[in-house]
Amino acid sequence: MSTTTGHRTISHRELRNNSGEILRAVAAGESFTITNNGQPVAELVPTAVDPFGGLTVQRADRTKNFRDLDPVEGLSGETAAESLDYLRGDR
Repeated sequence: MSTTTGHRTISHRELRNNSGEILRAVAAGESFTITNNGQPVAELVPTAVDPFGGLTVQRADRTKNFRDLDPVEGLSGETAAESLDYLRGDR
């Protein structure tokens, strides 16, 4: 593995065998050039923005049905079930 400041060159085999360690290094800001038979074929770099930043997880309440959901804002007070019925052509 050759090293330059914050950037390393590794073979595809090393990526395959040490993917967890390499991905942790990428998450910490390091970047890699991946080679295949000694030829550079790809760059592995940290993402500029967290694609999941700002998202929250809300567990589903399995005790409720669509008909129990609150009206959806902006749809004239229709419930989610009424909106789905409309989209299905059930009205």
